[in-house]
Amino acid sequence: MASSSGNDDDLTIPRAAINKMIKETLPNVRVANDARELVVNCCTEFIHLVSSEANEICNRSEKKTISPEHVKEVLQECKSVALKRRKASSRLENLGIPEAELLRQQQELFAMARQQQAELAQQEWLQMQQAAEQAHMAATSASAAQQAGSSQDEDDDDDI
Repeated sequence: MASSSGNDDDLTIPRAAINKMIKETLPNVRVANDARELVVNCCTEFIHLVSSEANEICNRSEKKTISPEHVKEVLQECKSVALKRRKASSRLENLGIPEAELLRQQQELFAMARQQQAELAQQEWLQMQQAAEQAHMAATSASAAQQAGSSQDEDDDDDI
């Protein structure tokens, strides 16, 4: 739907064409109107981007008409840029270590972490046992001292 004002922002793909493509591509899926509008806007933006880049290539080659080769060149450039970005963002691929080796290292690290956790739990348990034993011994010795003190008091009472 083009307007007579010549404003590029008013140029869009016919919504009926997008709706038809969506229905053919996703026949059993309901798509919200907002999503359909977003697809229309994305398609329009993509076409503007490709056509302006193709126009630049056309101008550099001193041609007056955009040819399919110009469009293909733009799409190839887009593809190579996307591939470079994808490769740059993948740190695992940049390591040069096979996935099987990375998985083995991960499992080894998990096993070491479990072992350390078990050792810490064992140490905590031993400390609690020692603390309980010391408390029990302190209570027993205090009780024994108290009993010894009370029996000595009885002995002192007998002397009187």
